[in-house]
Amino acid sequence: MRSPPENGTIVAPVSRPRSASSLCRSVAAAALTVALLAASGCSGYEPPTGGTTPSAGMTAAAACVTDIPTVIARTASPDAATGTLPATLVAALEAAAHTGFEQAAAPGAVVAVRTREGTWTKSYGLADPDRKTPMKAGVHTRIGSITKTFTGTLIMQLAERQLLSIDDPIGEYVDGVPNGDRITLRQLANMTSGVASYTRSESFTKRYFAKPETVFTPAELLAAGLAESPLFEPGAQFDYSNTNTILLGLVIEKVTRQPVEKALDEQILKPLRLTQTIWPGDSTELPAPYAQGFTLQGDFATPDAPSNATHWNPAWAWTAGQLISTVDDLLVYGRALGTGQGLLAAKGQAERLSSFPGAAGYGIGMGCVDGWVGHTGELPGYNTALYYDTTTDTTVVVQTNSDIASGDCPADTPTLPDNSKELACSSPATRIFVALTQALGHPFVMP
Repeated sequence: MRSPPENGTIVAPVSRPRSASSLCRSVAAAALTVALLAASGCSGYEPPTGGTTPSAGMTAAAACVTDIPTVIARTASPDAATGTLPATLVAALEAAAHTGFEQAAAPGAVVAVRTREGTWTKSYGLADPDRKTPMKAGVHTRIGSITKTFTGTLIMQLAERQLLSIDDPIGEYVDGVPNGDRITLRQLANMTSGVASYTRSESFTKRYFAKPETVFTPAELLAAGLAESPLFEPGAQFDYSNTNTILLGLVIEKVTRQPVEKALDEQILKPLRLTQTIWPGDSTELPAPYAQGFTLQGDFATPDAPSNATHWNPAWAWTAGQLISTVDDLLVYGRALGTGQGLLAAKGQAERLSSFPGAAGYGIGMGCVDGWVGHTGELPGYNTALYYDTTTDTTVVVQTNSDIASGDCPADTPTLPDNSKELACSSPATRIFVALTQALGHPFVMP
């Protein structure tokens, strides 16, 4: 693992489970102002100032996606999946990815860029440092909070079928939520509900970090989050909360009368042919081939000896962050998420692309910055970035087998011993992603 400097900002808050001593290291500082999030473990996105922010939805601001009809109507290019990118662009991407990887605290990475002209994919480092197994395209990793975009999509699909309205109060579906008669499904999806993330609960984090193999049920996660709620009046502020997405998962199950994984399979995975995107349930296994994942979270890791979190149980993240996937599936899904094609009708996608609270914000289960829409994801041991550039029809995916930040990070954000502080603090996938966007000519820049 390397510790590097960094380039750019970080997009990685998530509400990862916080250890009792430090309440979760927040690589938060850089996730998009009110928006992008990263993770899936941590569930409390913290804006650069820390804490919560006034809801951007309360203020007027320029749209983040400027030509929604064009994005939605965009035809798929027959060359995108099979074509080759121009040599000059490939050289720029390779240089950017190499630099980003050298500056990231991760043993391995898979990176990919798909434009209308073709696809470029490259792997760096090791999937298994002990066995010296090289990282390669097709490796499975946990994608953390990118799962939230799938959950948000399912909610939008049910709204299209008129089985629910995203402006329904959560109290119509789940009992016992403080302010449940006033918190809407939309506010859960855009993180302005005031429902606290269960990762704020010290009893939850102590239990999880002491025994990462623990299986948590959705009911247990919900109880932990509701015990800390409400944080504020519905719609008054933004606070990134995993509990919001757990509640949406419960709504999906109640409305469809089936397990959420079945709805996911029928409504997203099969239609898009995402055959390598896996809902693991209570299993700690990943499909082969998979990368070993490393973290400094938990009770047993030290900067000199990160923990191998590969087989930590992901059930604690449920509909907020449980999915596993590969670069090829994520390239397909990323474009579908941005255009809505294969997922939502034009009206529903237009609403989703209009849902961001300002030029940088968090909308219905995903974030947006200057036309880049998507999410970052993190579970202990893994960090993933998935974004679609609505201005150029370009999808970028970065998978890393570490969630360890590098650069000039806060004291409560552990880094490796050889960490350089020459660059801004960033999680590994985000660092590489930002470098790639610079090579593409449309830099992802934190407001």
